[in-house]
Amino acid sequence: MTDQSHPERKTLVSDHPTGDDGNLLNFIASTVEMIRDRMATKDDLARVESRLDTKIDVETTAIRGDIEQVHLRLNSIERALTSRLDHVEADMSRMRSVLYLLVRDDPAMLRMLGYTPPAGG
Repeated sequence: MTDQSHPERKTLVSDHPTGDDGNLLNFIASTVEMIRDRMATKDDLARVESRLDTKIDVETTAIRGDIEQVHLRLNSIERALTSRLDHVEADMSRMRSVLYLLVRDDPAMLRMLGYTPPAGG
């Protein structure tokens, strides 16, 4: 087919849709509509980002709280152990003093501890 006013111009099929062409155009239009409906807008993405940021902030705060609780508990355990070790060290120091006094007067008592008394003692 050719256009009479412009003999060099050919009429395209899409200029005058036939039944099949109309169905094809409807299919394309409905597909484009469906894709457009499924696409997220900038506002949609901004809302999702805001919700994610809020959730991440809440989760981060909770994790920080948990870490602080663990830190406090470890500090408490450290203080208790330090106190007990200080007690043990004080007791050991007193025992050494008593042992020194006993051994000074009777070096043979070293045998009870598995040591050989010094010669001449």
